[in-house]
Amino acid sequence: MEQKTVMRLSMQQLRFTKLLEYTAPELEEAIDRELEENPALEIDEDQPMGEEEAPRIRFSQTRNQGDDQNYDFSPPDVGESLLEALLRQLSERTMPDLTRTTARYIIGNIDTNGYLRRPLAGIVNDMAFGPGIDVDIPTAQKALDIIRDFEPYGVGASDLRECLRLQLLHKPKTQTREDALNIIDNQFEAFTMKHSPKIASALKLSPERVKEAIDLIRTLNPKPGASFASSMDNSNVIVPDLNVSVEDGEISISTNNRIPELTIDRTFSEAVAELNANAKKRAKKGNEFIFNRYNDARDFIRILKQRQETLINVMTAIVEIQKDYFLTQDIYRLKPMMIKDISAKTGYDLSVVSRATTNKHVNTPWGIFPLRFFFSDSIGGSGGKASQGEEKGEGESETDVLTNRKIEAEIKKIVDSEDKRRPLSDEKIKTEMERRGYDVSRRTIAKYRDRTGIPVARLRKEL
Repeated sequence: MEQKTVMRLSMQQLRFTKLLEYTAPELEEAIDRELEENPALEIDEDQPMGEEEAPRIRFSQTRNQGDDQNYDFSPPDVGESLLEALLRQLSERTMPDLTRTTARYIIGNIDTNGYLRRPLAGIVNDMAFGPGIDVDIPTAQKALDIIRDFEPYGVGASDLRECLRLQLLHKPKTQTREDALNIIDNQFEAFTMKHSPKIASALKLSPERVKEAIDLIRTLNPKPGASFASSMDNSNVIVPDLNVSVEDGEISISTNNRIPELTIDRTFSEAVAELNANAKKRAKKGNEFIFNRYNDARDFIRILKQRQETLINVMTAIVEIQKDYFLTQDIYRLKPMMIKDISAKTGYDLSVVSRATTNKHVNTPWGIFPLRFFFSDSIGGSGGKASQGEEKGEGESETDVLTNRKIEAEIKKIVDSEDKRRPLSDEKIKTEMERRGYDVSRRTIAKYRDRTGIPVARLRKEL
C-alpha cells in the first residue's frame, strides 16, 4: 500500500488542449467532423456570435460577411509541377517499355528539389517486391541517364556536386566550362570553402581563370526542381487565425476562422429535459445514447467558445505589450517579450500560451506574421550580454533594453558595408558594434549572425 498524489487531465481538458493546438483550417475541419458524428449538435442559423470589448482595444469574435471582400481565400495559382514536367518529357522520348516503366518509378522517387536521394539498388528492389517488376541495375542506370538529360538540367543528381556537374555538361564547351568541371571534379571541397588560392595552386590555373570558372559555377541552380510548382496538396497556404487592424490609433482584433454558431438540437434538448423530469424513463436502458450525445455537444460548444476566448485574450495581451509596433510598424519598436510575460498578463498557464501561439498566424494590414514573431529575447544595454527576456535592471531605461532584432539589424548593416575582399570576423564585428554603442559578446555576435543566415567571414569572401 502506498499513497501518492498525481494530476490527471479530464476529458474536457484534453479536448480543449487539442482544439487550442489546431490552426484555423484544422479547427474548421474538426467542427465539420463533430457536426457529422454527433446528431445532437447543429448550426444555429438565427443566432450570430456576440462581440466582446477589451480596454482600449476593440475586438470582435467573428468577421462580418461583408468583410470577406478584404481577404483572398482563393487557392494559389499552381503551374506545372516537377513531376508533371518530367513525365511529359518522358512521354516524348522513344525507349523500350521496361526502361520507360523504370524511368517513371525513378521519377516518383525524385524530391521537390530535383534530387534522387535513394540508390538505384533500393529502387530496383522496391520494383521487384512491390509491383513485381524485375529490372537489372544496367537498365535502371540507362533510365536514370535519360532522366538526367531532361530539363531542368541537374535533375536526378544524388548530391550537389553531381547536380552542378550535370548542369555544366549541358553548357557549351568552352575553356571556362572545362575549368569549372575540373574544379568540381578535383577541388570541390576547396570550392565550397572558397579557397581560391588553393584551387589555383592545385590545378595550376591563373587566378583570373579560377575566378571566371567560379563565377560560372555560381550561375548554376543548386535546387533545379525548386522553381517548379508543388502539387495542390503539398502547397503551403497560410490561413491566419487572427486579424489585427489599425485605424485612427485604434487597434481591433478578431478571429479569422469562419466558425458558425453551434447549438444543441431541439429534439435532444427536449428529450433530456423529459428524461430528467421522469426518473423511471431516465433509468430505462437505451437512454444513455441521448445523454452522452447531449453532453458531448454541450461540452464541445463550451470548449470551442473557451478556445476562441483564449486566442483573443492572448492576442490582446500581445498587442498591449507591443502596441508601439502595431501603431508604427517599426520592427525596432518591438519590446522584449516572452511566453511568461503573456502568461502573467492573461493568467493562463505557460503551456496554454505556448499552444495558443504555436503554428498560429495573424493578419495585419502590412502582412501575415506568426504569433511567435512578436516574441524576442532582450539584450541589456549595460552589461551587454544576451539574456532570455530578463527584466530591466535598476536604473536601466526603456531604451537600454534592446531586442535581438535590433542587434541582428546592426550586424547586417556592418556586414553589408564591409569590404568583401576582406570580410570582418566576429571579433571585428564585435569591435564595430562596441564603437556604435552596443556592448555585446563575441558569442552573441556569432549567435545572431547565424540566426540571420549570414555565413562566417571566410565564406563571405569574394575574389
